[in-house]
Amino acid sequence: MPIARQQQPSSSSRTTAPIVAPAMALGLGLITLLAACGDDSEPTARRGPPVIAVTTTSLQPRAWSDTIEALGTARAKESLTLTAKVTETVDRVNFADGDMVSAGDVLVDLSGRAEVAQLEEAQASYKEARQQYERQSDLVKQGTIARSQLDSQIATRDAAKARVDAIRARLADRVITAPFDGVLGFRQVSPGTLVSPGTAIATLDDISTIKLDFSVPERFLSQISAGQRIDARSAAWPAQTFEGTVTTLGSRVDPVTRSITVRADIPNPDAKLRPGMLLTVELYEPERQTLAIPEISLVQIGGNGYVFRVGDDSTVQQVEVEAGARQRGLIEVTSGLAAGDRIVVDGVVKLRSGSRVIEASANGGAATASNDHGG
Repeated sequence: MPIARQQQPSSSSRTTAPIVAPAMALGLGLITLLAACGDDSEPTARRGPPVIAVTTTSLQPRAWSDTIEALGTARAKESLTLTAKVTETVDRVNFADGDMVSAGDVLVDLSGRAEVAQLEEAQASYKEARQQYERQSDLVKQGTIARSQLDSQIATRDAAKARVDAIRARLADRVITAPFDGVLGFRQVSPGTLVSPGTAIATLDDISTIKLDFSVPERFLSQISAGQRIDARSAAWPAQTFEGTVTTLGSRVDPVTRSITVRADIPNPDAKLRPGMLLTVELYEPERQTLAIPEISLVQIGGNGYVFRVGDDSTVQQVEVEAGARQRGLIEVTSGLAAGDRIVVDGVVKLRSGSRVIEASANGGAATASNDHGG
């Protein structure tokens, strides 16, 4: 019975079989991967561009008051330097440094002993002259003496009265009083000091109200009038604003600086402001209605300004606007926008015309809206 021979694989078959199987497996893997990539790209195309989270605001007319900024110098409502009117020795000083005084308070007594003695002598002479006049007046009525003799006595009486008044005036010059309410400065004299006319004794300032003088360019002259409000700030009190009112405009424009001086009154009940202080002034013009946008919403490209306006379909369009005055983080818009427009405030750097947006407060819903769009 013949024996069937089993054919043995050749050496070439043994070499090829192990190589073909891995190659086929690799090809199938690549096909599967490409198919998977093709499946993922199709939903992305259907979803469209992503929704960007931003913050927006709706524009409404608001009260706007333009401001004029300047630097001013504080002055006292009333201010003077107390001085002596005569050459005399200081007898008594009745105040201390920095005292608050009232009008009429006696501040300094100067030695006036000679004038006091002269006053007593003059008063005695006046008394005698008056008595002589009264006696002679009765005698004239009786016809005992001539009328001319009475007239001579009247002149003597009046001269004695004038001498008394003159001495009293000289004595008044030796008593220095406060002419108005205020605060005294440093005392410059002591008892026994010999003073003469013009010798400074102390300063006196009424600082219950501060007069603030500041200069503004002449082009603002038509925009300033008495009664306008101002805000003033001092480096000594950086957290406090002092409110005042314009009272007077200077009568002349400085021909060198082309500016005019404006004076405002600022109540100073706490005496925080002192004469000579430098204050920063903001003068407010009459209010008007305008549209204003936050500064961060304005995109500056070259010399032009743009904002992103949000449409009803939540897409944005870049709109050119014309900016006016700036004030405390806001910019006035003179053209390009209308009341009721909704604009993007924060997030403008991520936008371009046609971008879809959603409020940042709904950021959690932005991803959902992006995934569901077009589905």
